[in-house]
Amino acid sequence: MRDDMYHAATPIATREACWLTPSIQKSHERSEVFGLSESMRPDYDVLPAGELAMKLEQNRILCAHATPVMETLHEQIVNTQSMIVLTDAEGLILHSIGDDDFLRRAEKVALRPGANWAESRQGTNAIGTALAERSATVVHGEQHYLAANRFLTCSSVPILDPYGDLIGVLDVTGDHRSYHQHTMALAKMSVQMIENHLFANTFRETLQIAFHGRPEFLGTLMEGIAAFTCDGRFLSANRSAQFQLGLPLAGLRAHTLSSLFGLTSAQLIDRLRMHRDRHLSLNLSNGAVVCANVQFRRTTLADEPARFHTSNEAAAGKRNEPGAPPANPLSTLSQLDTGDPRIAAVITKVRKVIGKNIPILITGETGTGKELLAQAIHNDSPRRAAPFVAVNCASIPETLIESELFGYEEGAFTGARRKGAVGKLLQANGGTLFLDEIGDMPYPLQVRLLRVLQERLVNPLGSAKSIPVDVAIICATHRDLREMIAQSRFREDLYYRLNGLVVKLPPLRERTDLSAVIKKMLDCASAENAGDQPLSIAGDVMTLFEQCAWPGNFRQLGNLLRTAAVMVDADGEIRREHLPDDFFDDLRAARPSSTHAADALPLPSGRLHDVAASVIANALAQHGGNVSAAARTLGISRNTIYRKLPAHGANNSEDAA
Repeated sequence: MRDDMYHAATPIATREACWLTPSIQKSHERSEVFGLSESMRPDYDVLPAGELAMKLEQNRILCAHATPVMETLHEQIVNTQSMIVLTDAEGLILHSIGDDDFLRRAEKVALRPGANWAESRQGTNAIGTALAERSATVVHGEQHYLAANRFLTCSSVPILDPYGDLIGVLDVTGDHRSYHQHTMALAKMSVQMIENHLFANTFRETLQIAFHGRPEFLGTLMEGIAAFTCDGRFLSANRSAQFQLGLPLAGLRAHTLSSLFGLTSAQLIDRLRMHRDRHLSLNLSNGAVVCANVQFRRTTLADEPARFHTSNEAAAGKRNEPGAPPANPLSTLSQLDTGDPRIAAVITKVRKVIGKNIPILITGETGTGKELLAQAIHNDSPRRAAPFVAVNCASIPETLIESELFGYEEGAFTGARRKGAVGKLLQANGGTLFLDEIGDMPYPLQVRLLRVLQERLVNPLGSAKSIPVDVAIICATHRDLREMIAQSRFREDLYYRLNGLVVKLPPLRERTDLSAVIKKMLDCASAENAGDQPLSIAGDVMTLFEQCAWPGNFRQLGNLLRTAAVMVDADGEIRREHLPDDFFDDLRAARPSSTHAADALPLPSGRLHDVAASVIANALAQHGGNVSAAARTLGISRNTIYRKLPAHGANNSEDAA
């Protein structure tokens, strides 16, 4: 039943009894104390650009970790008339992304960066109430105190730093008529990812124990992580660890490694030396037995978190020794050579320029393994013992990327950190700097990067001192940089400075070594779960894999295999019933009229599968090629249009953006 129909048929008193839970009722009472009235115009004041920039810099670590997670979350709820919002601890919106048409509606109620959604400003709303209650909160439709906000449904989850302090809120807001119950679960998972990233970033020079009662949950959001000093003093634990240990963070601070896990640091080191398997079995103080991974983490820069460092830190000690083998089984060029002739040709070219100060530009579709190739190049180079620092130019807010790359001095601007910060270029000194999605670097910063590459000198913001830097540069992009040059969106001189060697990775659907790649990925998964049954693929499932277009390339394949590996039975064989429904969607989209094995499988019903390519083409023509408008007209997602008309998806400017 639609909400407006429900309201028309339900008396106000009954409606209030249904909608105003005790928590919401308390929030309404606070709103009255603030002097707000239901009919008043909300506070739509937005911070000036300069003050917002300062707030963004003050929350730079939170933004850097949350932005990629928000983008991933957005992919899961795209075209649901909703948006994702990140705020600071005061309710100030720092960043927002969402469906274009809903963003326009949200602008009218100031759901945009610079607006404040504390209860004192907006009355009862999920962001403000989550901050006030320090708990996950859903505020639906008429539960909002101000009538102007009642077309919204908002799901907000507080974000805590590794010390348990509230630092912000992640919120999913949408039209109240299209609310989904799973939205809160997605928001909670996203916050858990952000908090785990913050945790790993904060406790770098520490002893870390990742643990869970079930080994298959190690390496997932479900694992508990506890950090200790090298002598066993407790530092912190993530939410899952607190739950498994049965104590809140405040209670855990009175404990040590010995009181929580029953052994000292020295005894733990001895166990690691004697234990041949990847996982250790540890006893918790509450009697539970858990499977654990233990890391002694090190860092070379004490003051600056390496937020986008992708090297395998478990092997940090080995990387300090020249020639030490990398821990990742897929992190050398020879390991990447699995039989495809185009990949072999790429590897042959790359090997000829390694160590010769020639920049490498890797192109290819998203998810084709560009970062994995960059890591392998570094690991096979003379710089292998030095840092590999990866920066995703598309995931850092434009207001932060300059300080991220070049660093800044103390007092360089209002809100700057004490003692300043070391930029990524200096972090990579002596090693390799990998600039992923270089096509998304803001145009003004391209000038500074070009100067650094020419002069090999870095000037941190606010500093008159030039610091020599020695880095190997590897860049990657899925964009057509030559076309961007023609559109004055990318500097031609920077392009020719970066493309010493240009190599292109083929999409997964064009590779001839799919079976070998899958086998290697399964072998890696089995190695990571030592003691588990080796994984294998049923013959008919491998046939389906060979017929799939894999629009998400290795990201899609990797996620599918990881999920299937958890779902397999005791024999370890991945069969049809272990595959997700959207995999069959991709099969049908790739060959809508074929009679291959996928047609014999039960596919999800619905209008998505009834939309012919010609109908989509007509809709696009009617809307001048605007994918979002065509998708709204047809009632389907943009991704469906890209799958049905891959040529359009590859060339459309909206898709590229």
